[in-house]
Amino acid sequence: MPENDKQLLNRRDFVKSSAALAVAGAVPGSIYSMPLQPQKIKITRVDSNFEREPLNPYRFKGSAITDSWQAISMLESESGIRKVGLGTQGVLWSDSKVFAGHSESAGNALMYAMSERALQMLKGTTFTDPVSLLDDILPEVLEYGKKITGNPDLRKTFALNALVSVDNAAWLLYAQENGLKQFDELVPTAYKPGLSYRHEKVASIPSFSVGTTAERIKQAAEEGYFIMKLKTGAAGTQQEMIEKDIAFLTAVHKAVGHFETPYTKNGKIPYYFDANGRYEKKETLLKFLDHAKKIGAFDQIAVIEEPFEESNEAFVGDMGVRLAADESAHTVEDAAKRIELGYTAIAVKAIAKTLSMTMKITQLAYEKKVPCFCADLTVSPILVDWNKNVAARLQPFPGMTVGLQETNGHQYYKNWERLMSYHPKANSSWTRTNKGVYLTDASFYAESGGILAPSAHYDALFATNG
Repeated sequence: MPENDKQLLNRRDFVKSSAALAVAGAVPGSIYSMPLQPQKIKITRVDSNFEREPLNPYRFKGSAITDSWQAISMLESESGIRKVGLGTQGVLWSDSKVFAGHSESAGNALMYAMSERALQMLKGTTFTDPVSLLDDILPEVLEYGKKITGNPDLRKTFALNALVSVDNAAWLLYAQENGLKQFDELVPTAYKPGLSYRHEKVASIPSFSVGTTAERIKQAAEEGYFIMKLKTGAAGTQQEMIEKDIAFLTAVHKAVGHFETPYTKNGKIPYYFDANGRYEKKETLLKFLDHAKKIGAFDQIAVIEEPFEESNEAFVGDMGVRLAADESAHTVEDAAKRIELGYTAIAVKAIAKTLSMTMKITQLAYEKKVPCFCADLTVSPILVDWNKNVAARLQPFPGMTVGLQETNGHQYYKNWERLMSYHPKANSSWTRTNKGVYLTDASFYAESGGILAPSAHYDALFATNG
C-alpha cells in the first residue's frame, strides 16, 4: 500500500486529522462531525444471543446455504446505556473452506463463538470511537478464529463478519453517549468525503443464484427491477462451468436485453455478474466476454464481481470491463492492493465487514476515484437499512443515475415478513422496493433509515438479564 495512503488512514492520526479538517471546513457537510472530544465510554456489561432463520436454498460458490444465523450483541456502558447490535452470519461467503469443512450449523457456531470472544474482550474496557475499537480487537479475534476453525489461513472477512453485531452495538452506544441523532453525525470527518452524496433513490438489486431460469429474471424485469445480480460460476469443471455460464448469458440477454430503464444513461438494463471466485484463469473469463461481444451483450455489462480467487493476483485492468473486488477487499489495505491490480469498483458491505471498516474502504475508493456500490449478505430488514445508509451516500456509479444496493433477503428468508415486523420503522416509505428502487427521501435521511431507533424484539432478548 502506498505510504501516503497509510498515513491518510492511520488510526493514530485519525482524531488529529478529523479536527484539522473540521476547522478548515474542507469537507462537505462538516457541520456533522465526530465530536472533537468524544466521550470515553466504559463497557461494563456484555451479552449475546442468536436466532436461526430458515432460507430457501441460496446457491453460489458451488454450494448452498439453507440456514441463516442472526447474531445479536449487547453492550452496556457505565452510564447505564444499553445498546443491541445485529449481524447476519455468512460462513460460505466469508470463508468457503470453513463452510466445506463443517456442517452448516457448526460453521455458524464457530463464527458465533468469535463474536462472543470479542464481547468478552470488551468487558471492562474503555473506548472513544468505534473505528479505533475495531482496529484494537480485530487481530486477536482473527487469531482466535484461526485456532477454533483449525484453519491458519482463515480469511479476515470471516472475522469481520463475526464482528458486525459488535461493531453495530458500539456505534449505537457511541451515538447515544455523544448525543448524536443522525447517521451523518456519526460519520467521522476524515471519512465524510466518501459518504457525502445524497441519492434520492437507491436501486433495489435482487440476486439470482446459479441455475436461475431466464424466465424468472425476465419476470423480475417486468416487476420493475432494472439491475439484477446474476450468479455465475456454475458447478463442475472449469470447462463445464464456462459452457453453462455462456448458455446462461445467452438466455438472459435474449430474455431481458431489450428492456429499457430510466435509471441508466444509455437506457438499457445493465448486467451485474458475480462469479464468487470460481474462475481460475483470465483466459476463461475472456471466453465469457468474447461470447458477450458476439451476441451484443458486452456493452450492457456494468460490472463483474470477484471473478477470481483472492490468491490470483493477475492484473485485470486490461480486460475491457469493470471488475469489482468483494470478498478479497477484506480491509482498507486489501482494497488498495486490489485497486493496484486493476479492479475498478469495490462492493462494500457495512453489514458484512463492519461499518467501521467500510468507512475506511469508501474513503480510500473516493481518493482513488474508484466507484463503490453496496452488496448484500442476505441480511435482515434492519441491516438492509444499515447498508442503505451507505448506498445512499456513495458517489454515483458510472452510467447510473441512482445509488446501488443489492438486497435479496426478501427472496430467500422463509419468514421475511416476520423479520420485517422487528424493524422499528417497518412502515416507512424507504423500507419497501417501489418499481425497482428505494425512495431515499428527506424522511429517510432525517430518521437515518430507522437504524438508530431501538427494536423492541431484539431489545427484549436482554430485558431480563440484569
